Amino acid sequence: MKTYILPDTEIAAALQILQNGGVVAFPTDTVYGLGALAFNADAVRRLYEAKSRPLEKSIPVLVADVEHLTDVARQIPPLAQILAAQFLPGGLTLILPKKKSLPLVVSSSDTVAARVPDHEPTRALLRAAGALAVTSANLSGQPSPVTAQDVYNQLRGRIPLILDGGQTRGGLPSTLVDCTGNTAKILREGLISGAQILEALKKFG
Repeated sequence: MKTYILPDTEIAAALQILQNGGVVAFPTDTVYGLGALAFNADAVRRLYEAKSRPLEKSIPVLVADVEHLTDVARQIPPLAQILAAQFLPGGLTLILPKKKSLPLVVSSSDTVAARVPDHEPTRALLRAAGALAVTSANLSGQPSPVTAQDVYNQLRGRIPLILDGGQTRGGLPSTLVDCTGNTAKILREGLISGAQILEALKKFG
């Protein structure tokens, strides 16, 4: 398979590959991600194969806007609504009750990890394609890529297209918060501090 690198404005080319069940790499607000249509189980399996990622690891889902969280979540609990209003788009991933139509290959549990990235080219792609299962565009266990060349060096011949948006900021991952219970549980502290999460929730009792 030949791997092409195109500017991140070439959404139509990426969309064609995605709609045909392929995977595409693109820049996000943290590192380069590798995405497939979230509701296409075969496409998501190709994503695992491209990365040599163990199938038992769930894959987060990106959506274009906060209102699109309901595309992949059965419901948005009040705690999640508060945090989404405060921090999304941005470095927050919410664990939500999963919509039953979301393939098991995305998440084998009854929850889904979802976020809205703070990166307009990515959101433009998401608006065109719909929800995407997205993980970092590297071989499993290797460094997360911050340039299109980084992606090419690791995944050349494994994926058809890399959208080049220059260097991403890299650094900390998103903060991961489980909103499926009666209280919010911070599972991973990242771009948004635990103190910021607690302060946002405190305002609403």
